[in-house]
Amino acid sequence: MTKPLCCSNKELTKEFADLAKFLRIIGEDNRLRILCLLKDGELCVCEIVKHLKLPQNLVSTHLKALKTLGLVESRQEWKNVYYSINKKSFKKYNSLLTIFLKNYE
Repeated sequence: MTKPLCCSNKELTKEFADLAKFLRIIGEDNRLRILCLLKDGELCVCEIVKHLKLPQNLVSTHLKALKTLGLVESRQEWKNVYYSINKKSFKKYNSLLTIFLKNYE
């Protein structure tokens, strides 16, 4: 029996460690809900707060975690901060998930 690709390739091992971080981050319900909201386009923090009915400081904490991993991008317009999905980052994690799950088809 040969070692699976994810265990034997040192470069992929680092990538799979990143994938584990990704899964931990999106595994939190509120973060997943934020990502779901952002799928339809850019939103202001105030709009995310309104949709989720969560305190602004909690939403900001979740957005910071998503941004740290590169899953969302932000821009500031006067006093408002707008967030959107970082599609390039999601494509990377989608590719890694595809490689990881390939043997389970």
